[in-house]
Amino acid sequence: MKLSGSGERLTIFIGESDRHRHRPLHTEIVERARRAGLAGATVVRGIEGFGASSHLHTTRVLRLSEDLPVIVTIIDVTERIDAFLEVLDELVIEGLVVREPVEIVTYRARPA
Repeated sequence: MKLSGSGERLTIFIGESDRHRHRPLHTEIVERARRAGLAGATVVRGIEGFGASSHLHTTRVLRLSEDLPVIVTIIDVTERIDAFLEVLDELVIEGLVVREPVEIVTYRARPA
């Protein structure tokens, strides 16, 4: 897939303990993004954060949390992001989803 020029970054903020049918939610999002033909997805585990409930989630020893923040980032063209938002609406029950314009400079795979 060749990808360059204008696109969008879709960022999904969820918790590590969030599930979809007994599977980690971030895994379900990445797999659905792949099936939808999106350019790629990355999952990053946070070390500290809070969301709408203002409950602090942290790795600090005195306040050990089992529900650390997880961020899923997807970058693709607007049309594919638009279509994937319907999937996210079904999956993300609690969390934050944001989209923002980006300029895609380079997107390459290793030669086969």
